[in-house]
Amino acid sequence: MTGAGAAVIAAGATTAEELNAAVEAAQSAFENGRTADPATRAGWLEAVAAGLEQDAATLLGIAARETHLGVPRLEGELKRTVFQLRLFAAEILQGEHFDATIDHADPDWGMGPRPDLRRFNVPLGVVGVFGASNFPFAFSVMGGDSASALAAGCSVVHKAHDGHRELAVRTAETVTSALEAAGAPSGLFSLVSGRRAAEALLDHPLVKAVGFTGSTAGGRALLDRAAARPEPIPFFGELGGINAVFVTPKAWAARREEILTGYAGSFTLGMGQFCTKPGLLFVPACGSAAETAETGRVLASALADFTPAQLLSERLHSGYGDAVRRLNGSHGVDVLLEGDFAAAPAPTVLRTTADAVRADPGILRQEMFGPASLVVEYTDQAELPGLAELLEGQLTTTLQAEEDDDVAGLAARLTDISGRVLWNGWPTGVTVSYAQNHGGPYPAATLATTSVGTAAIRRFLRPVAYQSFPAARLPEPLQDSNPWNVPQRVDGVWRRPTDAGSDSTIGGRP
Repeated sequence: MTGAGAAVIAAGATTAEELNAAVEAAQSAFENGRTADPATRAGWLEAVAAGLEQDAATLLGIAARETHLGVPRLEGELKRTVFQLRLFAAEILQGEHFDATIDHADPDWGMGPRPDLRRFNVPLGVVGVFGASNFPFAFSVMGGDSASALAAGCSVVHKAHDGHRELAVRTAETVTSALEAAGAPSGLFSLVSGRRAAEALLDHPLVKAVGFTGSTAGGRALLDRAAARPEPIPFFGELGGINAVFVTPKAWAARREEILTGYAGSFTLGMGQFCTKPGLLFVPACGSAAETAETGRVLASALADFTPAQLLSERLHSGYGDAVRRLNGSHGVDVLLEGDFAAAPAPTVLRTTADAVRADPGILRQEMFGPASLVVEYTDQAELPGLAELLEGQLTTTLQAEEDDDVAGLAARLTDISGRVLWNGWPTGVTVSYAQNHGGPYPAATLATTSVGTAAIRRFLRPVAYQSFPAARLPEPLQDSNPWNVPQRVDGVWRRPTDAGSDSTIGGRP
């Protein structure tokens, strides 16, 4: 083959030679495609979106068989993946990701004569992407990391997740065929498999960044390895979190049953295998055994129609059981709603107190990847900011409160430790949009960026300034004639191009 379909697609474990060939082809594709105009690059993303739609029936069949996730869930995830590609295509057509900035020469500049300076964002190069187990479409082969890296102008070598390898191979074949038909450079996207390929991908000197979605332990090992390279590279790891929810006494009094019902639906969604699952619920302490029993009854009622399903893999099932047993064995933790560890496990809710977690903050940091969660009872709302201080970085935190609640101190603390803070909602469900942020302080993520939404594109870009370059040698986004019709900040003032090719000037922002 001569087109993009010639890229490596390794169904079995990738050899060292195949890995090196994939990365070298990706580097060549990056060099050949890095100057593609936004319309051309958007066309490549659109071609991939259309290819996934056309192959949907086959892809969904394989995904359902390999992951135990139901077809309705998988259909929604594939729809999200296609939508994301098209949203990114529209975003790069806007051109704002270039951040094109032009300072003309100014002999009267306040600190002395200024030379002609022009800066814009350029793609990093070859990006390695590690697929996730729990989202076989949205965070896998052509998930957010791969799509945003391609949108930025990078090439991608994707390491398939072993939990759905057949799906990964089929998806990669669909992607590379679509890219070939669209005229993209050969090697722009490829797929590798196996642990040795993963290590070699991370170590390869031509790889300039890595995207990862997975466990904290696995992500930290890869982060350390990326930092230990002779040339350290950015490691964009999304490692999950506990996603604490704080309920004020007023909200508990006004909406206890509603809150418990929403909580039950959220922590069991997708069998509790979402990185945004609410793993902690802070509520006012029950005053009696009867109140505790009533809380358990409401949860049981909310879960009465819940249908258990198998977890993604035997390894995850085993890890889930170990995590629940370990947390249940902690001092001060008991069972509020008893589940089980069957092949399709019933939900478990554990219970503890604010005193217990202050004595052992590690209780708050044990993730149970499956349909289980922990309720923490406190006695006074004034305790909540201090309890939040015990938490590590979170993808999300949530306030369940009333309009007249004084939660300013707690909200400020949650902002410090969270990538997304919710008011009277539930964290499961991460829409792909312009303002979305999916990340957070470590260990939620390894860098202060988002892996979801249009801002994810900027992870795989870096700024370069050109000083006193001849006009004819400037990249298109920095030329005064603006042939790509992108927003430019000229001498401190943003100019947004119009459809007619002229520009409208807006002070401060486009």
